[in-house]
Amino acid sequence: MYQWQKKWLLPLFLIHQLGFLLKNARSTKIIIVSSGGYWSLIPVVFGKLFSIPVYIILNGSDCASLPYVNYGNLRKSILRNFCRLSFKHADMLLPVSESLVLTQNTYFSSKNIDYQGYKHFFPHITTDYKVVYNGLDYNFWKKDNTIEKENNSFISVFSSSQYLLKGGDLILSVARRFPECKFYMAGLKQPPDVTSISPNIYFLGYLNPLELKDYYNKCQFHFQLSIFEGFGCTLCEAMLCHCIPIGSDVNFIPEIIGDAGFILEHRDVDLLDELIRKALRCDKKEARGKIARKSVIDNFSIENRELQLISLIEQKTA
Repeated sequence: MYQWQKKWLLPLFLIHQLGFLLKNARSTKIIIVSSGGYWSLIPVVFGKLFSIPVYIILNGSDCASLPYVNYGNLRKSILRNFCRLSFKHADMLLPVSESLVLTQNTYFSSKNIDYQGYKHFFPHITTDYKVVYNGLDYNFWKKDNTIEKENNSFISVFSSSQYLLKGGDLILSVARRFPECKFYMAGLKQPPDVTSISPNIYFLGYLNPLELKDYYNKCQFHFQLSIFEGFGCTLCEAMLCHCIPIGSDVNFIPEIIGDAGFILEHRDVDLLDELIRKALRCDKKEARGKIARKSVIDNFSIENRELQLISLIEQKTA
């Protein structure tokens, strides 16, 4: 696997990628690229030269620029140009949610609208696109009846580099107000610059899928407090395990949550405090968990995604 973050190796990676494409040109009927970036331009150019259709799946960071949290491929000028040229000359773009095309967020600042999505940054691009939602394996992510839900427990999932992007600081601040609750953070250890934490915060570090599933089954609520979120796979995973979702009012998160959970309108610790108290008071928590699972199965199953992708491929290769 290429480590594209190592910029000094970028020319070598691109040459190797071109060699791979040339070697497999005769047997290739379609090229599908996951995310726009340095890695997407050569496949697009190659596809044009050899009349091979190229689809680019848009996942999130390739449609965003949030320099204040160091997120988004489009905040870097060279990488932004790679994305622009890739998107312009691809045969079709496949965003995982409509919000990656164009969205307006006021979650981070109620006074300013944050415009994101590739059409905001590249308004002249006319490449066809089709939204194909991510798909979840609901046979894996499911309620384990041998694990009992822990009352007043919350889980969030993100890496150390996503700490601010996913609202880790907000969770740490609000946890002090709820000593009767437990707040689990999966995916990272305690950040070195966080020296004082409430005793009800638990940094779990990296968890493999089986370990993570056990924590989803253990926890009653799931936080998805992102400033920007292309889709929300961990949100869906948790909902499949009957976690009641609490999410930020950005991108596609409210549509995923629907009637199953609660939406934080602005990135404010007092508003989050109120929302948590509302969530803790809500009745029929078990029923909400079941609604959450059914919603994900109905709308974001892996079978639905597979069928849509196969249909698109067959249209181009027939």
